[in-house]
Amino acid sequence: MTNHSAMQIESVYGAHNYAPFPIVLVRGEGVYVWDEAGKRYLDMMSAYSAVSHGHCHPKLVRVLQEQAAKLAVVSRAFHTDKLGVFLKKACEVTGFAKALPMNTGAEGVETAIKAARKWAYKVKGVAENQAEIIVCASNFHGRTTTVISMSTESQYRDGFGPFTPGFKIIPYGDSAALEQAITKNTAAFLVEPVQGEAGIIVPPVGYLKACETICRKHRVLLICDEVQTGLGRTGKILAIEHENVRPDALILGKALGGGLLPVSLFLSNDEVMSVFTPGDHGSTFGGNALAAAVGLAALEILLEEDLASKAAAMGDYFMQRLRTMHSRFIKDIRGKGLLIGVELVNYSAQKFCLKLIEHGVLSKDTHGTVIRLAPPLIVTKEQIDAAVAAFQAALDEAEA
Repeated sequence: MTNHSAMQIESVYGAHNYAPFPIVLVRGEGVYVWDEAGKRYLDMMSAYSAVSHGHCHPKLVRVLQEQAAKLAVVSRAFHTDKLGVFLKKACEVTGFAKALPMNTGAEGVETAIKAARKWAYKVKGVAENQAEIIVCASNFHGRTTTVISMSTESQYRDGFGPFTPGFKIIPYGDSAALEQAITKNTAAFLVEPVQGEAGIIVPPVGYLKACETICRKHRVLLICDEVQTGLGRTGKILAIEHENVRPDALILGKALGGGLLPVSLFLSNDEVMSVFTPGDHGSTFGGNALAAAVGLAALEILLEEDLASKAAAMGDYFMQRLRTMHSRFIKDIRGKGLLIGVELVNYSAQKFCLKLIEHGVLSKDTHGTVIRLAPPLIVTKEQIDAAVAAFQAALDEAEA
């Protein structure tokens, strides 16, 4: 099948809720992917951090194959020999007491919302149906109808109302705004340590720590969405570790599935988790044996290969190299670890991504202004150098 026919079939039979770049990928290994013609590309996106371990990591693939040949899905109506071991490891790595398994990051966020609301009613004493959750402008926590109800992105909301009440939106990076927004009905503050979809927005130093203090003062749950930033991406196992923040709850996803499966977790303390009783919440596929085996292997590899430290070192190197570039189109370069955004001005970021493809580098813009650079955490200096050279070549063409 040619690239053209593959794209055409997808266009005819698939809903047009995505606008993929005109390239058909057929194979991946490490930091590279190949198209049908055999051309190799550096993956500088990692499927929005889902492929942090690299494409088709041998250990992950082996675990997937071996477990799939034994037992995959039986639902949570029965125990398996894989789930408990996986949850134990996740709790040990993150320092939380309990974990509730789901599939996608959005499902993890939905779980967090349900947990916060029920905790507010059953433990804190908020009046029934009055619980509020505070979120930040320009957030991205998923695309379910509940989650878009707290979004400030007009396209995510257009045509999908009526929206779920119970959310209050404040500016990101402003701890004073958080304290002002809290009322007796406030159940939780849900926040991303770095806003990814918004354009790799890093909050001011001390922001998360200040939010933690405020939440403790007012008995409000601090819930950190680390679906994209977690598991080594920012140079720490969790991005909150940069400020030694201890939230009440955490959401993990993306890299937890090792780039092979959707695996997510909502983690919290005993008090919050105790609000869930059998039948309150669940998922047919959440915590299945195959996902648990892969998730456990993903966590083991994260530690064995010290991917967080690699992300810290390579992230610093990447930022240094990017800042040697010269172009009137570069407005800002920002990020943390291997989650980097290059903001352009007077030039379409989407158009620039097409130029990068020609030079053998894959990325994706956000909001038409920012190029994301988030390669697998196994990336080397030589591969970063190649990416920066391609970036500069594309800039030179844009200048011309």
